[in-house]
Amino acid sequence: MAKPNYAFAKRQRDLAKKQKKEEKQHRKVGTTDTPQSEDLPQADQPQEGQPPLSGDDAPGA
Repeated sequence: MAKPNYAFAKRQRDLAKKQKKEEKQHRKVGTTDTPQSEDLPQADQPQEGQPPLSGDDAPGA
């Protein structure tokens, strides 16, 4: 029968604590890892490689 690897389990617990602490610090400062709204493509602007919408293709027409 295999022995439990206590060192590995401890390392995983420590990494989880460190990650949780960093997330708490980010929330406290007010920064997040999610992309900002300015990074997201706008619906009314064509994306790269796509032609702009013309009269027949325009939504809501």
